[in-house]
Amino acid sequence: MDYINIIATQLNLGTRQVEKTIELLEGGATVPFVARYRKEATGNLNEVQIAAIRDMLLKLKDIDKRRETIIQSIEQQGKMTDELRQQLMKAETMTELEDLYLPYKPKRKTRASIAIERGLQPLADELMKQYQCDVEELAEKYINTEKGVAGVEDALAGARDIIAERVSEDLQARNKVRNLFRRTAMLMSKVAKGKEDEAGKFKSWFDWKEQAMRAPSHRLLAMFRGEEEGMLSVKIQPEEDEPAVESLERQFLRGNSQSSQQVALAVKDGYKRLLSPQVETEFRNLLKEKADKEAIKVFTENLRQLLLAAPLGQKRTLAIDPGFRTGCKVVCLDAQGQLIHNETIYPFTSVREEHAAVSKLEALVEAFKIEAIAIGNGTAGRETEEVVKRCRFKNKVIAVMVSESGASVYSASEVARKEFPDYDVTVRGAVSIGRRLMDPLSELVKIDPKSIGVGQYQHDVDQKMLAASLQDTVESCVNSVGVELNTASAELLSYVSGIGPSLASKIVDYRNRNGAFANRRELLKVERLGEKAFEQCAGFLRVRESKNPLDHSAVHPERYALVERMAAGVGTTVEQLIKDKEQRNKIDIRQFVTDDCGLPTLQDIMKELEKPGLDPRARFEVFEFDKNVSRIEDLQEGMVLPGIVTNITAFGCFVDVGVHQDGLVHISQMANRRVNDPNEVVHLHQHVQVRVLEVDLKRNRISLSLKNV
Repeated sequence: MDYINIIATQLNLGTRQVEKTIELLEGGATVPFVARYRKEATGNLNEVQIAAIRDMLLKLKDIDKRRETIIQSIEQQGKMTDELRQQLMKAETMTELEDLYLPYKPKRKTRASIAIERGLQPLADELMKQYQCDVEELAEKYINTEKGVAGVEDALAGARDIIAERVSEDLQARNKVRNLFRRTAMLMSKVAKGKEDEAGKFKSWFDWKEQAMRAPSHRLLAMFRGEEEGMLSVKIQPEEDEPAVESLERQFLRGNSQSSQQVALAVKDGYKRLLSPQVETEFRNLLKEKADKEAIKVFTENLRQLLLAAPLGQKRTLAIDPGFRTGCKVVCLDAQGQLIHNETIYPFTSVREEHAAVSKLEALVEAFKIEAIAIGNGTAGRETEEVVKRCRFKNKVIAVMVSESGASVYSASEVARKEFPDYDVTVRGAVSIGRRLMDPLSELVKIDPKSIGVGQYQHDVDQKMLAASLQDTVESCVNSVGVELNTASAELLSYVSGIGPSLASKIVDYRNRNGAFANRRELLKVERLGEKAFEQCAGFLRVRESKNPLDHSAVHPERYALVERMAAGVGTTVEQLIKDKEQRNKIDIRQFVTDDCGLPTLQDIMKELEKPGLDPRARFEVFEFDKNVSRIEDLQEGMVLPGIVTNITAFGCFVDVGVHQDGLVHISQMANRRVNDPNEVVHLHQHVQVRVLEVDLKRNRISLSLKNV
């Protein structure tokens, strides 16, 4: 198969771009490395385009593997012909291959195979010729009681079964029915018998019908979940069989003889019993895959925004994991996020304990020179925030509500046990909350992305596809920000281009034994980290203690000599070049263009020299909820409140207004214009103003609007 031309055509890219990208990927390069440091080779392709080339290449290779298996199977049966081989070699999709293989595919016993065993294939062949004849007289020749053909009707029924299977396996017939499903199939959902009371959450789809191809991904996934749970009955079919049957009759019928009438019966049976259910399954899988891709796209975009949320930075932090009866776990962290103190306060058990909790917090802030307080946003979160606000600190301290999603998963994980073997899950959870405020990316990479709480139907979609997309997203975020080599955890290092879990552990082991890395080149002393791995990872790692200022930047070591030549060309050092804008302005980068280092790379280098190692994430901003609202009962229609976007879906977004229950802003309420993608309007953790449209206390639901606020 001509991979390069097929991929180039499908993705609307140049063949040279595709060829060079495949060459780099198959040579062991990662997507982030190729996108950042091989722009000349790829024609400046971005990560999304490079990943699409990689994924399509894998898909085409899978098709070729399947093609080999099919050819081998047909050859072993002794049924291969030159024409069939040519068709198999030309097939470009898995569906085409499977259609061609279908008549030769070993099957379990079917009605057709039983009829063939009874010797009725010649009768089916005769009927297919559709000559004028007396079919009963023709069928009498095939009566054989020993083989189970007791009479004429048995013989004709068996022959029709053979014809019906041929119809269902015919390539042209299958494509006709597929096209019909695409154009006219309806998505129909009904409540499962006897489940009316149990299936309340699926009530919207108790009697639903719409064109299948137009159904949005979230509705499809919701219905499929209802079906999986036994609450809904879902069908995806054209409303009427006649158009399909008539189309197939035009293909298979010739004239109106008795034998033609038998073929007509077989065609109708072949469609209803075989072809329609098969294509419905295929079409359902197609719609599911499409819905999965859309849901995964929403999930990965949310995850990207969450991972790239603004970090508070290296501030001494007090973190609180709130609780009513069990108390609030309090931990104090130094500016590097290391645990230096922990204890529990009980502000909600009595007035005396509340006063004691306030005094304790004031004392801890003073003793450990705390600069920020992180409060988990779960149960008792707003109440704990009120306690913190009653404290009188000597110096200014910011207090921030932090999402707890996934903190309990981290605290019970092996990673957390290794990090804090002498502390229980409550301490670990509080530490995670504090570190999330300081650097969300560094902390959240320790948690399975599916547990972070920003997805849409993440447990319903293809798990392999989801895992691959999430892996790509985390890697992209980590490498776009860059990683400090001497402080990064093994979990964070494992996402750096070219490293992975095994090398990450070895880097941390080396650091623990030998102290901080002095520069990037010292990485080559790490066991099993060779030149190839160094090439892939070095540009994404930062060594702030290094004497070489380029080790603090995203300039790749392979370009250090080039930067030194630039500096020498204007009579200065690399260090001065970074500090002095006037010196940088003297450089004509066009003089440094070579075959493997063009203007894109040179422009990237100049940007890095201007702001070495600049964090691409936004600046941190403090947010406060409305002081008069803390419970859902406090909400009134028409209120305008500050909120934080906590999740984005295909049908809108969810906003936390500080009442322990996120409100939904439906896509129709996101802007004064038509919106197809909620990400056009908001981003995760964005601070917004919302208007309360409706409060349903019974169902614990809040409807909000972003319009006209």
